[in-house]
Amino acid sequence: MRSSALRTLLSLFTALCLAACGGGESNVTQGNREGIFHAGNGTEPQGLDPHVVTGIPESNIVRALFEGLAVKNPQTLEPEPGVAQSWDISEDGLTITFHLNPEARWSNGDPMTAEDYVWSWWRALNPAMGNQYAYMLYPVKNAEAFATGKLDDFGQVGVKALDQHTLEVQLNARTPYFIQLMDHHSAYAVHRPTIEKFGKATDRFTPWTRVENIVGNGAFRLKDWKLNRRIIVEKSDTYWDRDNVKLNGIEFYPAENISSEERMFRVGQLHYTYSIPLDKIPVYRTMEDSPYANAPYLGTYFYLLNTNKPPLDDPRVRQALSLAVDRELLNDSVLHGTNIPAYGITPPGTLGYQPPKIFDYDVARARELLAEAGYPDGAGWPGLELIYNTSESHLKIAVALQQMWKDALNIDVTLANQEWKVYLDSVDQMEFQMARRGWIGDYVDPNNFLDLFLCDGGNNNTGFCDPVYDDMILRQAPQAESREERYAIFKAAETRLMEQMPIIPIYTYTSNHLVHPSVQGMTPNLMDYVNYKYLSLDSDWQAEQ
Repeated sequence: MRSSALRTLLSLFTALCLAACGGGESNVTQGNREGIFHAGNGTEPQGLDPHVVTGIPESNIVRALFEGLAVKNPQTLEPEPGVAQSWDISEDGLTITFHLNPEARWSNGDPMTAEDYVWSWWRALNPAMGNQYAYMLYPVKNAEAFATGKLDDFGQVGVKALDQHTLEVQLNARTPYFIQLMDHHSAYAVHRPTIEKFGKATDRFTPWTRVENIVGNGAFRLKDWKLNRRIIVEKSDTYWDRDNVKLNGIEFYPAENISSEERMFRVGQLHYTYSIPLDKIPVYRTMEDSPYANAPYLGTYFYLLNTNKPPLDDPRVRQALSLAVDRELLNDSVLHGTNIPAYGITPPGTLGYQPPKIFDYDVARARELLAEAGYPDGAGWPGLELIYNTSESHLKIAVALQQMWKDALNIDVTLANQEWKVYLDSVDQMEFQMARRGWIGDYVDPNNFLDLFLCDGGNNNTGFCDPVYDDMILRQAPQAESREERYAIFKAAETRLMEQMPIIPIYTYTSNHLVHPSVQGMTPNLMDYVNYKYLSLDSDWQAEQ
């Protein structure tokens, strides 16, 4: 039960909205009655192809439309049955056998088969696909060789349909987190006949994902897509576990302006916000039974450095920029103490792993390094541009760091805001010097952060390549005989990474949302993961008048 203060506040803003809109119900009131969840979603999605998309806004929608062999329990994050009703792991950990649910169906009614996964993983790993998450399947035997063009015969990749409902997967090495990977969109099955109807299997951004064409296998199916307005999904009548899906639909709203999103929440147009303006956090913190939800989050906010472009091709410049950032001050002031200063890529405490801290805020050393690189007190500085995607929070952080670099090093850094799709393209094509980036864990293991910086990795985008680092991540760590030994290798690798500084870590995320009190089943967790099957809305909730 929420406090009367919160109810009064929500009631007031709902009344204001109804007066401004000329009457009628708010989205929340109507949604509670009809079972429609209204969610802010950050930005207009790049697309809905599971083997193409890379962002959180896209994955939120894709997760509603598709389901993996396994899913995550939103309370424990432990894997539980999805398309696979069970799985067996061999004693040596190298063979996993998935037993598909005979009731699993595509949204057009076609039965799902093990062969769907064989074909879909061939597509996801095909070099022509350009799947930036192909490496998520690299634990599979010969998957990396096929994805990098060193092997042409997909028959040698360790995935095989033993029969219609049995999928066998052979791994290179024991991979403790492999079942978790099955809930990532890169491992989803896609509907072959639909994709081939609209082009080649590896064509990107074809009409197969349009409302009238798309075939998925999730708890929901695509109903409507109004660009820059909303995406509507409705409960699927072919989903195997449809009787346990409580929502009748979800409406996702792109809202790059988080102040507008927060206003939508206040006037009853959203049940849930993608984020919250930084300057509103202190206000919501003071409210009794506040709708503000803050929780630890498996993610790191950092700046990519293009090590191929001057002046960032000099590691001393990269190190100087990082040492000149006062992360504690940034968190205490701009971020209102909501996050955790970061000195590595891996969040502290990821399954017990603690990243190394080999540097700190050190202006004197930063000035020395910049002078050694040929720019004493900023003299001769050639300039540097930082790009970021549209967001008030990203802008505030960028402005703060811009001033820190000016004060500490006497150098100018220019800021360039880019719309989401343009920003993604700039990063993908490495058409930048420095770029804002965030990485949210796809599974709970340090490897998910450290394998970002493998040579030619799909999400590397820095130009950094260190064969020694690759060997530690790809060969030494998987062969470790204990967690302690594995973590020691990871720590040595991360130390090596931060010595070369292809990124500037800034902070470890916490999740920050506004959640309406009528929403049931949304449990805070380390991955900020929402399993829509567990959500429901309290149709009896009423704000006190």
